[in-house]
Amino acid sequence: MREPLVHVPLYLFLALFLIINFGKSGFWWLITALAMAGVNDILSSQLIKEFFDRPRPCRDETLAHQIRFIAKYCGMNGSFISSHASSHFAVATFIFFTLRSITKWFGLAFLWAACVCYAQVYVGVHYPFDVFCGAIFGLGIGFAAASLYNKKISLVNTAR
Repeated sequence: MREPLVHVPLYLFLALFLIINFGKSGFWWLITALAMAGVNDILSSQLIKEFFDRPRPCRDETLAHQIRFIAKYCGMNGSFISSHASSHFAVATFIFFTLRSITKWFGLAFLWAACVCYAQVYVGVHYPFDVFCGAIFGLGIGFAAASLYNKKISLVNTAR
C-alpha cells in the first residue's frame, strides 16, 4: 500500500478521467492537486520533520529488538509527521471536497489513505502518533486546497 507502484496508477487514472471529461477545469484540478501535493511535501518533510527530528522506530536503537521492521527502506529523515499520511489524506480530502458532487464513491479515498497510514505503522517506519498527526495535517492542507479550487474554478457544470 505504501509503494508508489500501487497508488500512482490510481492517481494517474483519476487525472486522465478528469481531463478527458472536464477539459480545462479538469486540467486546473490536476494543477491544483499537484501544487497542493508540493506544498504539503515541503511543509511536512522539510519543515515539520526537520523541526522535530524524531527518529523513526526502525532507527531507534532502544526499539530495534522490539519491532518487526519489514519495509524495504527506513528513511534517514525524521518520523514526525508521516509525509505519506499527510500526502494521502491531503489528496483524499481534495478529491472528496472537489468531486463529491459527481459521486459519493470518492469518499472511499479516505479508506485508501487510512490503509496507507496503517501500512506505515505496520512496516515499522512510523509511530501511530506520527501518522495520526500527518493525517490531521493532510486533512487541513487538502481542505484548504479544495476550498480554493471550488471558489475559483470548480468542476460543477463543466462536463463536456
